[in-house]
Amino acid sequence: MARFDLYANPGRNKASIPYLVEVQSNVISGLATHIVIPLRSLSGFSAATLPADLFPIIQVDGHECFLDTPQMGAIPLAELKVRAGSALEHRVAIQTALDRVFGAY
Repeated sequence: MARFDLYANPGRNKASIPYLVEVQSNVISGLATHIVIPLRSLSGFSAATLPADLFPIIQVDGHECFLDTPQMGAIPLAELKVRAGSALEHRVAIQTALDRVFGAY
């Protein structure tokens, strides 16, 4: 498990939120929970209405999703079972969204 890894959403809302992005630092990876941000399906939303610095758009296997940064939360590590890839190439956009939430501007 590593920061920016993508996981299939194990929850009942996986149709609208197919993936979770782990954003927790690798330094504290031994905890029982990990901080994740939902990757919500873009269908049904207008990309023009989403502030790009808070809700960056990320493609996963041809599926357009947006990072629903304000909905981040902790999930038990045991629930993150199916790794679906990595969002490492989007780390700058993800960190920018986290900075916006936590006021690093």
